[in-house]
Amino acid sequence: MKKTVLEDIGLLIMRLGAGSMILTHGVPKLMRFFGDEPIKFMDFLGLGPVVSLSLAVFAEFVCALLIMIGFKTRFATIPLMITMLTAALVAHSADPFSRKELPLLYFIVFLCILIFGAGKFSIDGYTNRKSMYYNG
Repeated sequence: MKKTVLEDIGLLIMRLGAGSMILTHGVPKLMRFFGDEPIKFMDFLGLGPVVSLSLAVFAEFVCALLIMIGFKTRFATIPLMITMLTAALVAHSADPFSRKELPLLYFIVFLCILIFGAGKFSIDGYTNRKSMYYNG
């Protein structure tokens, strides 16, 4: 089934919107990681707060950036989906639903991006179109 231009624009808008988490979640965690104060972060894997924060920074900064530019998009959704489920079901397990709602909404958006891909207006879309011309 062929996608329309509107569907590709919709995927671009969804990627940019979901990737904007880099501003409110990724950058603050990155600053905390390189800050002067000792790292205090939830140790959800039992590997220590530094490793846990590193994984969150990778997901919420690096993977969010990859999703925004549309590079290795489907791969980049997986760490973010794991992080969002961890935030909703572990970090906020005792909190009311209103605290779990945002990470669950992010999870659903990243799941949709995983299913539908980055679309034509992305690096993935460009390289896929380019490789079609070289298929002997």
